[in-house]
Amino acid sequence: METRTKPTRRVSKTGPIHELDHPLARHYLTQLRAAATPPAEFRRLTHHLASLLAFEATKDLAEERVEIQTPLAAATGSVLRQRIGLVPILRAGLGMVDPILDLIAEAEVWHLGIYRDEATKQPVEYYSRLPATEPVDVALVLDPMLATGGSVLAALTTLRDWGVPTIKVLSVIASREGLQEVETQFPDALVYVCAVDPDLNDRKFIVPGLGDAGDRIFNTPPRG
Repeated sequence: METRTKPTRRVSKTGPIHELDHPLARHYLTQLRAAATPPAEFRRLTHHLASLLAFEATKDLAEERVEIQTPLAAATGSVLRQRIGLVPILRAGLGMVDPILDLIAEAEVWHLGIYRDEATKQPVEYYSRLPATEPVDVALVLDPMLATGGSVLAALTTLRDWGVPTIKVLSVIASREGLQEVETQFPDALVYVCAVDPDLNDRKFIVPGLGDAGDRIFNTPPRG
């Protein structure tokens, strides 16, 4: 009889890391990892997983009670009262934007362009259009793969300097090493992942991972 080990939700002493424990997340992630999954299906699966991550990450959003009139009677409800910003890390993070906008249509989208220098393995920021004032109340950093953590750390630094009080990272797969770096340098950041993989290879790709998420989302050939 096959024995299955469920992912666990772990909360560290310095800041929580949430690993989704959900049958749908495991189902979609298994298909996403498969090398034979074509780009169109890869995008669809990424859409589903981003929605599940966003659902988990937005459970504590602040609400405001309002009175409304239904077709039959008055009723009391609630609406979101915080400004929410989606911050996809270009380019792979773009694959996670639309499903979250489907859930939070009023969210703002602020792009950060960060790439990893293949020689130094260090992040390089090449694009940022964040305004100088009026930071959002909650920022959701979107990056399907949290490998070394370099790109996410660069994004967290930029958002901290912008003055965002609450920052959450949404990644489909993260490495243990990358999560440790984020926890160490940004203990207040909240991280939501579908799976935590154990290793990085010599090219700093997550193992077993799923390859290059950007190439698979946008159907571009691997580099190098």
